[in-house]
Amino acid sequence: MEEQELNVEESLIEQLGLQSEYKLIKQVGRKRVYAHTVYYELEEPDYDEFVTEDDTPVDNIFSEIQQRLLIDPLHANKWTNRDFWASSNVGIYYAVNESCVVPDMFLSFDVKKPATWFDKKDKCYFTWLVGKAPDLVVEVISNKIGKEDQEKMEIYARMGVSYYILVDPYLHIYKERLNVYYLGKGQQYERLEAPNAFMEEVNLGIMIWEGLFEKEKAPWARWCTREGNVLLTGAERSEQEAQRAEQEAQRAEQEAQRAEQEAQRAEQEAQRAEQEAQRAEKEKLRAEKLLAQLRELGLSPEE
Repeated sequence: MEEQELNVEESLIEQLGLQSEYKLIKQVGRKRVYAHTVYYELEEPDYDEFVTEDDTPVDNIFSEIQQRLLIDPLHANKWTNRDFWASSNVGIYYAVNESCVVPDMFLSFDVKKPATWFDKKDKCYFTWLVGKAPDLVVEVISNKIGKEDQEKMEIYARMGVSYYILVDPYLHIYKERLNVYYLGKGQQYERLEAPNAFMEEVNLGIMIWEGLFEKEKAPWARWCTREGNVLLTGAERSEQEAQRAEQEAQRAEQEAQRAEQEAQRAEQEAQRAEQEAQRAEKEKLRAEKLLAQLRELGLSPEE
């Protein structure tokens, strides 16, 4: 039996001249399996060429407050044992020859912020230096031209960002204010419909909270627990602790007042008992005196 010839038809890899990068492992009929065996060693780029800040004010007031509301609670609560880097409005470079993308907020686990913040290569999130893409990205939609649901979504999927959250508080693009996506099969984002949009891999949920934050009422996006309890900001936690301390002080004052009242009642009872004892003593003395007088008169009350 003659040996089956492998090159029955030139493959696309061969047409592109990539045989040295992809090793042919096996062929079954007209199907071939290749192994990717190429390795790259990149020279350290010149970080002075990267734009790490341009001092251009691009955020509206709502987005600026919303960003802080997403960052602050992550540092004010004990919600994970993992190291994490959470920043807002910081550029992410995902390829040396590509422009950076600037999300409203990102969260990356098992990494730490650079120890020095003023070296050029420490001013942004360079994925090849950090060693991974962020695990979660949030974009706040403030108009209809930001393309957060198009170009940025494609970029984050290509980077491998597991969770992509689009907050559309005033319904510019979506019919819902909160839109959470999970990177599923085929590196395509799939909508997450779990209660409170709880994300198992990051141990966080997110919800729309209609309330007052920094004296402003709006449909804010807030982190929450699996049960739907919001993570408090540092200011909210301090206010809650102050209220709890005030309530404890009030309870302690009430207990002190009750103890004082009890002490006063006990004192009054003691005084009444003393008065009763004194009256009883007087009655006894009076009875003894009367008995003595009767005996002097030759009378005996016992007879």
